[in-house]
Amino acid sequence: MATAVDCKRSLEIEIPLAEVERARERVTNSIKQRVRLPGFRPGKAPLNLIQSRFESEIRSEVLDLLLPQAFRERVQKDELKVVGSPNISDLHFDAGEPIRFKAEFEVAPEFELSEYSGLPAKYEEPTVSEEELTKRLGTMRENKAEYVNLDPRPIESGDYVLVHLKSLAGLAEAIEQDVQIQVGAEETLPEFNEALIGATPDETKQVSVTYPEDYGQERLAGKTVEFEITAKQIRKKELPALDDEFARDLGDYQNLDELRDAVKKSIFHEKQYVAQQAAKEELIDRLVERNDFPVSEAYVDRQIENQVRMQLHDLAGKGVDPSTLKLDWQKVKETQRDKAVRSVRASLVLERIAEREGIAATKDEVDREVQRIARQEREAVPVTRARLEKDGALARIAGHIQTEKTLQLLFDQAQKQA
Repeated sequence: MATAVDCKRSLEIEIPLAEVERARERVTNSIKQRVRLPGFRPGKAPLNLIQSRFESEIRSEVLDLLLPQAFRERVQKDELKVVGSPNISDLHFDAGEPIRFKAEFEVAPEFELSEYSGLPAKYEEPTVSEEELTKRLGTMRENKAEYVNLDPRPIESGDYVLVHLKSLAGLAEAIEQDVQIQVGAEETLPEFNEALIGATPDETKQVSVTYPEDYGQERLAGKTVEFEITAKQIRKKELPALDDEFARDLGDYQNLDELRDAVKKSIFHEKQYVAQQAAKEELIDRLVERNDFPVSEAYVDRQIENQVRMQLHDLAGKGVDPSTLKLDWQKVKETQRDKAVRSVRASLVLERIAEREGIAATKDEVDREVQRIARQEREAVPVTRARLEKDGALARIAGHIQTEKTLQLLFDQAQKQA
């Protein structure tokens, strides 16, 4: 396998003395205008005094001015596509001599694109069974269920009960709220079932509840909490009939058959998307296998940072404070490296295919995505666009659209196998 070493380059660069002297004069005069020295009006101090007093600052500013410019001109002349920033070493900057230095850097990989049309991929057009359709319609009925209050009686397994729940001990922040519990349901903790079965409305009990370590709410996971629980109302769930009226209540459907057709198409498109994504991932694997070329460490590091940032974002969404995590960057880099190299190589190959096929995101496609984000964020489209443009996200959106269009082309041309 090709390694990142193949991407490393080094250049020995010399900046002519005349150019150094001109830069030194410009910097010295600039400092002369900026500084204030006792006994001299601003800008009137002698140059020799400025040069002796601010020798270190002059040297630093000259290097800051000339080194990037000299490096940029040299790589442009040699037609090198630099990745990241160069490391400067062996710097020689002596009076009366040219500046000499060595620049070590990485370049974007050069590779011959292998054949990408007609690659094999596992894919079978999905079907929707009657069982799947019935299950989805059942879920829709559940979402439209109504709960009817029943006359007071002892609570039985299967009842829906509105209870008042108040934590007494075991939590840093107390809980007090009304919740509906289905007694005896699989998702209901056993302690609640035991406390409620046989109880009557307005009866209050105390119960100790131990939550599983993997419980969905982090503040409760693994904790034992003392609760005061009061049954308030027993209810019966009533599902709407699966008929034309139910269909019309859900939207622009004339009858139940139209609803069934729409739901069936929805399930089909969901399954089709999942199946196509799996096929596209397989195509990416094949492209990476067929195009083995060196990947620069700068690309890999950037990809690892993106991967870690996304993982931290997911953890934050689950209530974990990323600032409390002590990351060993070296270990993170080792564990994430293979995935990052694959992602970088895939990205470069897909970019080359898009270039060859003339695939790019159109203005309308980018606009539609901006409008979607604006709706999601509930803000005006111009505000969203300005924010995305400032963050550099518009270019990333265009890149993502280009990648998806390229993958779709590869999928359309693939040899699909069941």
